[in-house]
Amino acid sequence: MHTPRELPIVAIVGRPNVGKSTLFNRYAGSRRALVADYPGITRDRIAEEVDVDGRTVLLVDTAGLDPEADAGLPAAVQAQAHAALEEADAILLVVDGRAGRLPADEELARLLHRAPQPVSLVVNKLDLPQHDSQLAEFLSLGFERCHAVSAEHSRGAWEAIEALAALLPARGELDAVPDAGVRVAVVGRPNAGKSLLVNRLCGAQRVVVSDVPGTTRDSIDTRIEREGQVFTLVDTAGLRRAGRRDRTAERVSALMTVRSLDRADVALIVVDAADGVTEQDARVCALALDRGCACVILANKWDLVAADESERGDRVREELARSLRFASHAPVIQISAKTGSGIQRIFPRVQSVSRASELRIPTAELNRWLQRTVARHEPAMAQRGTRKKPVKFLYAAQIGVRPPSFALFCTAPNEIQASYTRFLENRLREEYDLDGTPVRLFLRARTPD
Repeated sequence: MHTPRELPIVAIVGRPNVGKSTLFNRYAGSRRALVADYPGITRDRIAEEVDVDGRTVLLVDTAGLDPEADAGLPAAVQAQAHAALEEADAILLVVDGRAGRLPADEELARLLHRAPQPVSLVVNKLDLPQHDSQLAEFLSLGFERCHAVSAEHSRGAWEAIEALAALLPARGELDAVPDAGVRVAVVGRPNAGKSLLVNRLCGAQRVVVSDVPGTTRDSIDTRIEREGQVFTLVDTAGLRRAGRRDRTAERVSALMTVRSLDRADVALIVVDAADGVTEQDARVCALALDRGCACVILANKWDLVAADESERGDRVREELARSLRFASHAPVIQISAKTGSGIQRIFPRVQSVSRASELRIPTAELNRWLQRTVARHEPAMAQRGTRKKPVKFLYAAQIGVRPPSFALFCTAPNEIQASYTRFLENRLREEYDLDGTPVRLFLRARTPD
């Protein structure tokens, strides 16, 4: 059984407008690990795998967790710091060197001094060496590691994160994740019914095998056996906290969601059907796809929808399909965690999407599929100077599972339009049982022999 890869998390924290997102984009844009963008999805990323001095870390931009960070600043600052303290393995605290030291910086510093994790202070917007004298104002915050940085111009940025990454535990020193069957993360925005669902899943089965330590954050994962199959509910503080449905709660829960998804094989995405689909639901779903999790969407509180006029159910289904269209491959189950309706359908679906995420296609069969598919609909011609030449697909190979990942070798990968990549993915899903799992296609250059 697959053991999930857990990457060390480096969280970027700081008050609004200090340049957290600029720094995140600097790291994510220039030294990214190999990951696939999903065609047709427009969203702000808040987590990215980044190669730091030969080691892959999961970088989390807390600015992306709350687009309205200026509202309720003291609460947002507190929530951001507490989330980083609970879920990150290392923390980059960003301050604005031009604005000088402000009370919000001091508040964050006091909270982060309690952290057992390594913390580095990044004094941003020091674009030129002559600006480095402004670093002295922040030394009194008391951090051993303090870096003058310009995220806009990349000055000092990589030195700061490389020095922090060097303090992370070596690969073999991270807590081992036990083989625990299919690992299932229950995620969603606050008040969607996650905690009630977890209790229902645990209580209805009556076969709790054991409570086992999870990660370095000492969370407790619940193992459940059903018809000979072991499932582990990946627990985080995010599953235990109900929280308020506001931006501050979303800031806390999102970082915890990143952690739980990084440890999971399958994500149960809980949507409050009675309240309607929100941008935050789409964000959580997009995060699950980014982390390579197979997905099942749970339309919770369906008892409230069904109790209303008959047309409402159709409207909610249409809204789900429209708002989560980038995850159209994910099955949707209508449930009520309160009454137990539909709960019995969850684990069979988890099994099916988990199997799909582990699917391996023999190379010869995959190449026969590719030949048939390209013959059915060829890609647009590639521009070569003043001439156009056909793009030839030469062969394909599967390069990974969880999620199924494929390298497609062709003569002009940069000329392939996103719509054609979607066509290939859709035909692949039609040919094979890939419901519920992301599929990653990597177009690679190869000249004909």
